[in-house]
Amino acid sequence: MDSQITVRLNYGVPQPCTLLLQIRAMTDASQTVTWENTEIAAYRSFRDMPAEEGIGNRIWLETNGDLILTYSAQVSVNRFVARMDTLQETPLYQLNAPTIKYLMASRYCTADAFADFLAETFGQLSGGAKVLAMSKWITDNLTYDNDSSDSDTTAKDTFAARRGVCRDYAHLLIAFCRSSAIPARIASVYSPDVSPPDFHAVAEVYLNGGWHLIDPTGMTTPDRMVVVGVGRDAADVAFLTAFGTATLNEQAVSVTAG
Repeated sequence: MDSQITVRLNYGVPQPCTLLLQIRAMTDASQTVTWENTEIAAYRSFRDMPAEEGIGNRIWLETNGDLILTYSAQVSVNRFVARMDTLQETPLYQLNAPTIKYLMASRYCTADAFADFLAETFGQLSGGAKVLAMSKWITDNLTYDNDSSDSDTTAKDTFAARRGVCRDYAHLLIAFCRSSAIPARIASVYSPDVSPPDFHAVAEVYLNGGWHLIDPTGMTTPDRMVVVGVGRDAADVAFLTAFGTATLNEQAVSVTAG
């Protein structure tokens, strides 16, 4: 699948400010950026650098006035998607060093808060079958609500409220997996299936010795996702982090399938 992506960001920046951006699609064996362009109206300095796990890129940007940015790309996705219910858990002692941290608690995702609930609800399941069942429970029991959460909302908050946005759904599935001793992380993605069009967050789980994408909102599927980056939770994959004052004026994301 080919996707055409356009991102427009317009932020008021009243004084010089350093921004960390993560909006560029990554390239690996599962997807190829065939063309991309980043236009920025004015800036003092620009530095491109690898993101978490070397997946994707971040941009250090020192502004010289308001941030007015347009990112455009065409990406070809050729991702093999395994049947989740056939995947087995990787024995913990076989996990490689970079994967271990995705078993641990992070800012938004606890690692042990749901043990009793998970044992009662999914205790007979394991591996990919359990991940699928946990994801379906989230899809079926949460309400997608754009006004229900903020930058402080954790997986525990989402579980209690039974509502959230894509990052909250992803955080809850990640926390469920970590509580089940299955490594899990967040992935920021673009997809033509997301409505309304926006940046999107999904989960990625480590099974059968590899990482596998899954969207607990049910909006999209791995073969239609363009991955931007990965991390422990949303703090690692924020599309914009401002070290200073930056106020949203306008923001738009467009993703179409070619």
